[in-house]
Amino acid sequence: MPIKKILVVDDSPTEVHLLSQMLTKNGFVVTSAASGEEAIMKAKTDKPDLILMDVVMPGMSGFETTRSITRDPKTAGIPVIICTTKGQETDKAWGLRQGAKDYIVKPVTEAVLMEKIRAL
Repeated sequence: MPIKKILVVDDSPTEVHLLSQMLTKNGFVVTSAASGEEAIMKAKTDKPDLILMDVVMPGMSGFETTRSITRDPKTAGIPVIICTTKGQETDKAWGLRQGAKDYIVKPVTEAVLMEKIRAL
């Protein structure tokens, strides 16, 4: 299924803006959520084709949110790419165990982001 609509989940307006710019420039429709709870709600209502998930957020972490989205039958088909400053191998392994399809360490470059999206 081609990816058209992407949900960017990040509590930093700057990060949301940077990622949104990269994505819209490449033809994607972008929506955003500032928390894990909002992301879960939008995943169910908006049905995005992909979710880019930050990890460090107030309330639910991106790991918890990813686990919730990938284990819910209503949203399990939506791929999640974790996009975070947490670059340790243990973080990456944990993120993938929560159900993420891929893991990108910030700062994100447009080339890497597009390559990861195309690889899904």
